Amino acid sequence: MNFNQTYYIIMGGTTGMGLSSAVALVNEGARVVVIGRNNESCEKAKVILGKGNIVISGDASNPETIEEAITAAHQSFGTITGLFHVAGGSGRKFGDGPLHELTLEGWNKTLELNLTSLMLSNKAIINYFLEHKISGVILNMGSVLGFSPSPKFFVTHAYAAAKSAIIGFSKSIASYYASHNIRINVIAPSLFSTPMAKRAIEDDEIGAFLKTKQPLDGGRPGISEDLNNAVLLFLSPSSKFITGQVLAVDGGWSISEGQYK
Repeated sequence: MNFNQTYYIIMGGTTGMGLSSAVALVNEGARVVVIGRNNESCEKAKVILGKGNIVISGDASNPETIEEAITAAHQSFGTITGLFHVAGGSGRKFGDGPLHELTLEGWNKTLELNLTSLMLSNKAIINYFLEHKISGVILNMGSVLGFSPSPKFFVTHAYAAAKSAIIGFSKSIASYYASHNIRINVIAPSLFSTPMAKRAIEDDEIGAFLKTKQPLDGGRPGISEDLNNAVLLFLSPSSKFITGQVLAVDGGWSISEGQYK
């Protein structure tokens, strides 16, 4: 895949899967603008990504953040090839959980973090592509919990609703903008070693369950680098005939029953 003279915005690109994807793109010859909420992670990302790439501190749920990123990318690169929206998060601390315990704050905050922020970035980049009359690509971050629930250990119903909505939203806009040669796809990871997954990763009972729920490569949690090839596939200009698709990168999660002791 040839990424020379390609330019991407990664919303949520200063840590974890977003940063790993940014590094993979840069290593293939692309240039990137990455956005993160944490100033410390932004400074680290600047060092990792090196000169020629841009790091912006901002909140994905603020519509001004994606506009700032688009302006910076266009002024620096002259054009934008695509967007990878990674930003999201757990609403557990706000009250997300099983429906009978779900709070309105938990519902609203979880959708804001995972769905509203994504709508804002997608809308802004679609407007950019249309304004400049160019083709483009969007890759949205979903989750296997959007279509393959695990009711004992992973019960956050607002989060599942948001991730499921990302699939419907992405397919719908993929259909609408296909005639403009704008592609939109979704990547859906399972349990990966990320800061958001710290609760599950450190739980021995969940660890034992995971060995049968996502049994590939020894039944381990995913690591950020496991996502890179799928990201490169979808974002590559060579994939110009792929749109409206959902790819699970899940170690077998969605096809495995999982066993409890």
